[in-house]
Amino acid sequence: MLNTTKSGSTVNTDEWTAYNHLSRSRRIHVTVNHSEHEWARDDDGDGIREVHSNTIEGFWTGVRNFLRPFRGVNKIYLQQYLAIHEWAHNLKDITSDYLRILGGITQMAS
Repeated sequence: MLNTTKSGSTVNTDEWTAYNHLSRSRRIHVTVNHSEHEWARDDDGDGIREVHSNTIEGFWTGVRNFLRPFRGVNKIYLQQYLAIHEWAHNLKDITSDYLRILGGITQMAS
């Protein structure tokens, strides 16, 4: 995680002890305590629960659902499957222009 975050970044996790090093690594580390049935927390009182780990948990649920139809993936190719899932996860707006580019069509037929 240290290789993929900048110093000063806020990292939200649960209280698994493997994350304890984050606060010593110039990252802002905030946690939710699942064992106390805490899933999200509003630290600044603005009504938005900004401390949670739902985003990454949701992403990994999506990965699991994406991989399920393949009934197992060789670990040699796992990174490629994850890259496809990450691309699809980050894709927010699929337009006809996007599909043309994806399909290699440079011009519209007249």
